[in-house]
Amino acid sequence: MAVRRAIVRPPGSNFAEGLTSANLGVPDVARALEQHARYCEALEACGVALTRLPADGDHPDATFVEDAAVLRREHAILTRPGAPSRAGEVAAIDAALAPYFSTRSRIEEPGTLDGGDVCEAGDRFLIGISARTNEAGARQLAALLRRDGVDSTLVDIRNTDGLLHLKSGISWLGDGRFAVNRALAAHPALRGLDMVRVEDGEAYAANCIRVNDHVLVASGFPRFEKMLRERGYDPLPVAVSEFEKMDGGLSCLSLRF
Repeated sequence: MAVRRAIVRPPGSNFAEGLTSANLGVPDVARALEQHARYCEALEACGVALTRLPADGDHPDATFVEDAAVLRREHAILTRPGAPSRAGEVAAIDAALAPYFSTRSRIEEPGTLDGGDVCEAGDRFLIGISARTNEAGARQLAALLRRDGVDSTLVDIRNTDGLLHLKSGISWLGDGRFAVNRALAAHPALRGLDMVRVEDGEAYAANCIRVNDHVLVASGFPRFEKMLRERGYDPLPVAVSEFEKMDGGLSCLSLRF
C-alpha cells in the first residue's frame, strides 16, 4: 500500500533522559536533531507529506511516535505503552490522527501495547509479545484487527536475546518478503516466511522501512544494502546512530499511512 503521509516529532532537549538498555553511550541531542531532519527529508523524497509535531519537553521518548498507535486504513488504534513514563505521549498522537481516521479505538487495561511490536505485512499483522507488550494487549489488538477482516500472528519474543520490540528484528519489505535478523529467523511463529536474513554484525539493520519505491535503511550496513539491491530493492541509507543509543530505529520515528 502506498505511503502518502507520516507523523513525525523531533527529539526534545530532554532526549538523553529517555529509556534505554542499549549501553551505547549518551546520545548527542544536536546530532539527533540533525539526523531527524535528514530522516524527514528522506521520507519527503519518497513522496510522503509530513505532519510535524513539536518536541515534547515532558516525555523524552516522544520522538518514537510509532509506539503510540497502530494504523490500518481508516482505523487508528491508540496504544497503551508498556513503560508507564510513556503513557502521556498518546493524547497528542490521537489529536494528530483525528483528521485522517474515521474510526479510533484504544488498547485498554490490563493490556499494554507498543507500536514497535506490530509489523504490518500486507494482508496480515505480526504482533510481538515482549517486555513492553503483554499478551492481553496483543490479543486486544488482534481482536480489533479481526473486526477489520485482518488476521494476526502472535510472536512471543520474551526469550529472544537483544530485542526490545518485535520490529527490532523484523521488517516487512513488501513483495511477500521480510528482513529478519538471526535472533528471530528460527522463531517457530515465523516458519515459512520468505526472508532476507540480516547477517551477524549488522543485526540493527533489520529495522528498516519500505516507503513506496524505496527501503529506508540505517546507514553503515553495506552487506545488508547489497543484499537488498541484489533482490531489486532501492535502499536509501539514513544515519540514526543517536536513536540507536536510545533503543530506537527507523520505523520508530514516524507513523506512516
